Amino acid sequence: MILTFLGTSAGTITTERNVSASLLQLTARSNRLWLFDCGEGTQHQMLKAKISLSKLEKIFITHLHGDHIFGLPGLLASRSLNQHAMPLTIYGPKGIRQFIEMTLNISCSMMTYPLQIVEIEQATTLYKDEQVTIYCDELAHRVQCFGYRIEEAERAPKLDIVKLQTENIPVGSLYGELKKGKIITMPDGKILDGKNYWLGKKPGFKIAILGDTTPCDASIRLASEVDLLVHEATFKHELQEKAQLVGHSTTVDAANIAKICQVKRLIITHISTRYGLSDNESLLAECRQIFPQTDIAYDLFQVNLV
Repeated sequence: MILTFLGTSAGTITTERNVSASLLQLTARSNRLWLFDCGEGTQHQMLKAKISLSKLEKIFITHLHGDHIFGLPGLLASRSLNQHAMPLTIYGPKGIRQFIEMTLNISCSMMTYPLQIVEIEQATTLYKDEQVTIYCDELAHRVQCFGYRIEEAERAPKLDIVKLQTENIPVGSLYGELKKGKIITMPDGKILDGKNYWLGKKPGFKIAILGDTTPCDASIRLASEVDLLVHEATFKHELQEKAQLVGHSTTVDAANIAKICQVKRLIITHISTRYGLSDNESLLAECRQIFPQTDIAYDLFQVNLV
């Protein structure tokens, strides 16, 4: 998986940061593209990151504040100009359908691809196939807001090449059959059980991408033992009271959630416009006092999960 941060600012754009959006590429799964939030200018950021609009498969909206959705109408309309755009599904809180349909109708924008809109009202399993599952849960913000947890299925086992070579089993299409766990009879009568040459399955990655929120039980449920937690850290800890008043988290809040949930890595985003990139180190320092495995997102920052 590759996670690209397309926008990392809270509330409004700055000269250094665009507003909220991040894109998950499931590279081992036919390069599927999932977008989380779509602030103003998201499609421009996708151009910079060389990501194709036409290949977007799903969009997950955390909540209906403008800095998370004002990029949607333009992105959807631009996508219609591509004759090869695949079907698209948008998930979001109740009201997302009205927002999309009204803006597209008023602007006389025509959709040239199938568009499905799914409104979320409570915690649920949103989507599941043989490759990936995505859950949502309701966070604690000033409006209904959801966080998302993505769980990849166990990865196929690798073959023990050294063992195969030690037993003088020739390289070829046979290896592919053994990797599938099949039982093969060799020309000399020797029987090979593919499972005896597996190195074991590798657990799939788990990622939590949370929307705007103060610390809450849902954050803990979504982030429990994930490989990567993406958590807002709108303010420094000195503005804790303000953060609670407006339904946001501080650096310390995000770090505490990461520590409680025993995540492997924390990335903070949704940074207040009062802080520039020059403030990154001081923001990080507050987090790392509590949770050392913390990084701060900036626009077009990519995280590779391999």
